[in-house]
Amino acid sequence: MNNDHVHAVILAGGSGSRLWPLSRQHLPKQFLSLDGDASLLQATINRLFPAIDAGNILIVTQESHAKGEAYHALLPYQALYEPIGRNTAPAIALAAACLMADGNDPVMVVLPADHIIKDEARFRAHLDMSIQAAQSGKLITFGIQPTHPDTGFGYIKACRAADAQVYGVERFTEKPDHATAVRFLKEGDYYWNSGMFVWRASVILAEIQQHLPAVHQVVQDIIAESRATGTFQQAVDKYFAAMPSISIDYGVLEKSGNVSLIPCDIGWNDVGSWQAVHEISSKDESGNALQGNVIALDCKNSLIRAEKRLVAAIGVEDLCVIETADAVLISKSDQTQRVREVVDALQHRGATEHVYHVKVNRPWGSYTVLEDDPEGFKLKRIEVSPGARLSLQSHARRSEHWVVVSGTATVTNGDEVVAVHKNQSTYIPIGAKHRLENRGSEPLHIVEIQVGEYLGEDDIQRYEDNYGR
Repeated sequence: MNNDHVHAVILAGGSGSRLWPLSRQHLPKQFLSLDGDASLLQATINRLFPAIDAGNILIVTQESHAKGEAYHALLPYQALYEPIGRNTAPAIALAAACLMADGNDPVMVVLPADHIIKDEARFRAHLDMSIQAAQSGKLITFGIQPTHPDTGFGYIKACRAADAQVYGVERFTEKPDHATAVRFLKEGDYYWNSGMFVWRASVILAEIQQHLPAVHQVVQDIIAESRATGTFQQAVDKYFAAMPSISIDYGVLEKSGNVSLIPCDIGWNDVGSWQAVHEISSKDESGNALQGNVIALDCKNSLIRAEKRLVAAIGVEDLCVIETADAVLISKSDQTQRVREVVDALQHRGATEHVYHVKVNRPWGSYTVLEDDPEGFKLKRIEVSPGARLSLQSHARRSEHWVVVSGTATVTNGDEVVAVHKNQSTYIPIGAKHRLENRGSEPLHIVEIQVGEYLGEDDIQRYEDNYGR
């Protein structure tokens, strides 16, 4: 099949709760590197080559990711931004409509952005097989051969045909209890639902029209608006909030009579907990996966990860210890699924440790919060990349003092534009329109002191911005 007629749709809108404290709402796990140097998103894209061209990759993600910490990760690819999360069925419907907007009807390879696949050669062989099957109008799902009675996955009962590589599907089962999962493995022909699918865009849209008419109607509104205005994304921004929140599995696949399954043994892991990270990580002779500045004495079967400080452990077993600049998680390995409860507790108390890291990446560079005092001041280190600049903005409730540590800052402050050199400073009063930029060839570093009655990141009004925020 011509590669021009095969497109990948990467679902990258996760919330960042299952691998806290490393993942946050503003930087969920698909944008993190857990197994090697590449992020999970980039690894997902890399394993598609050469079956799918880079120009045929469409990433569906939340607008907050695309215009925030994940800006540079998404920059090389086509992207659709969801104003709010609405689960997989609306995201897939949106992508299918977008791919058909130019009159084509491509095969869609739908993949989550945050899974790990160890046997990439076998994955690509299954991918070729699934693309061929999808041409005939089948809805193809990848079923993972289960290795143990896991209650964290949905299961698919397959109808195995003699000598066939593509099986029929008898039924879907949502996450079962342990006894049911044990029975599934004994009976055989049950597979874990991987969340990876292949189908023609027109076929999945027809199924959505039949089984999810409310989603179909919003898609039609978006298509009509985009034809009138010429901008698909603007139409999405206008109508997407009306989408119901529902998964493609529950909303369509469990009801359709057109689903087929390709069984896969590809070293798949959805990295849904820190215990899963331990499973896929390289380990020492005692079963420990140690990452960062770690000293482990007489420890066994533990995951210990240090992001900033030294972590020393003595005589522990079956633990996950995750250290970041502002939070430390300590959990028994078999309890790491409960991390979501910690995130819920943080949200309930109005904390921010589940939302963003101390160091926050931005399209123009990064900032690191050095101190945040409730008495009314905040201290930041700001790095601006060469040639980059922040938005022209103002603050209603704080002033700012900037001290240049290295490089030269070009500062707009009201009607003035001045150069501020190393060891010099400037003051931005409350309400002043201002901008910081780096016109040099080296990174610019400044220390910023904020003073005011409110120092939240949402106290910002933008007037001009290079990054569409």
